[in-house]
Amino acid sequence: MSFLVLIIVFSILGLLLGFVAIRFKVKGNPLVEQIDKILPQTQCGQCSFPGCKPYAEAIAKGEAPINQCPPGGEAGIAALADLLGVDPLPLNEENGVEKAKMVAVIDENTCIGCKLCIQACPVDAILGTAKHMHTVIESECTGCELCIPPCPVECITMEPVHETLALWHWQKPSDTEDKAN
Repeated sequence: MSFLVLIIVFSILGLLLGFVAIRFKVKGNPLVEQIDKILPQTQCGQCSFPGCKPYAEAIAKGEAPINQCPPGGEAGIAALADLLGVDPLPLNEENGVEKAKMVAVIDENTCIGCKLCIQACPVDAILGTAKHMHTVIESECTGCELCIPPCPVECITMEPVHETLALWHWQKPSDTEDKAN
């Protein structure tokens, strides 16, 4: 009998908590979410913000221009301009330049297992333990290059991502091709 009473009490509490969660739901800014989806999620900090989400929040508030993200490049700036209904701006070169997608590679013969690269990686793409060789999980690496400066033995290099069918895209026409037509 007491077991049945407990089930009824907990069911009522569960329904009450569900109602309260829906009734007092904190709503975020949907524009921030849309901007964040456009950004490349490298979490590199080249935009002078600690990650893509804070940069998206600053853009939504009008506190930051849309041209501060080198990994997003001109395509990202164009997408942000289209979303916000503003004119696209050229990439601000003070924050860096657009370049091909790169991935970190650790020379496993040189690595001393100091863990400094693991601590610097904003997306946990480096795997390893103290005093043991580390390796990069290529599918997780965003190419932000934040792991390179703390490495005391300079065993980390950046290499271009190998093109696969999943990563392949049409090349943009060059200016000379446009003028010839």
